[in-house]
Amino acid sequence: MLQSEAISNQVRLALSEDIGTGDLTASLIPPGKCLSAQVIVREAIVICGIPWFDESFRQLSPSVRIDWHVSEGQQTSAGQTLCVLDGDARALLTGERTALNFLQMLSAVATRTRKFVEAIEGTGTQIVDTRKTLPGLRLAQKYAVRCGGGVNHRTGLYDGILIKENHIIAAGSIEAALRKAIEIAPPEVFIQIEVETQGELMQALSAGARMVLLDNFDLPALRDAVAFNRQFPGGPAVLEASGNVTLDTVRAIAETGVDRISIGSLTKDIRAVDLSMRFYEAVL
Repeated sequence: MLQSEAISNQVRLALSEDIGTGDLTASLIPPGKCLSAQVIVREAIVICGIPWFDESFRQLSPSVRIDWHVSEGQQTSAGQTLCVLDGDARALLTGERTALNFLQMLSAVATRTRKFVEAIEGTGTQIVDTRKTLPGLRLAQKYAVRCGGGVNHRTGLYDGILIKENHIIAAGSIEAALRKAIEIAPPEVFIQIEVETQGELMQALSAGARMVLLDNFDLPALRDAVAFNRQFPGGPAVLEASGNVTLDTVRAIAETGVDRISIGSLTKDIRAVDLSMRFYEAVL
């Protein structure tokens, strides 16, 4: 889970960009009027984002009460009531869009992740995210990936080394790039190198690579890479497949024996889930 301070800051920024100098439309409602509302999901989803939803209303009116009928990471069904809210009508109206935006987006990430995880069930392969995230919401989206059953790759450029094609070109060779990475990496930081051919995989393993990203390998090449890696002196490295992975292809990729499959679309190509917040009665 993210720290409460990070969630609070994200919500504060989101409310600020929406409200600006004030919610003009909510001013149509008499001050102090209280109402109830419920949030309903229109499709089957994995719920994620409850702390952000709650924080949106807490910052507007701490007296708003929210009764959740589901929990984080739970699979829901279409038509299900997610929560019931009671409190100041102006606060409910003002916070509605921001709260739903967080819940819709994070649930979308968790739901998409869960579909990939279920597609490879039983293979022993992990579904991993990437840094292809919405600016400013990386930690939230990576949390949603975990809610969906996926695994986080590095958070950013500071907590892991991923040597890609341009790094190799700049360093001069796979061997030179790995040598420098091993020299500078703190003990807790992993080192991974991207390769595009079987020959580059051989170079990387020979240079001491312990994590290798197999970029856009087709299925026969993945199987060959796994077999070669398992026989390599010194023990196998962790192999991760990446590139144009879809729900239709992910099972076959996992069955090649790779350890991980990284998928940028978990956080990049998302469609917000369909939620609805409806007022239904006054609080007596």
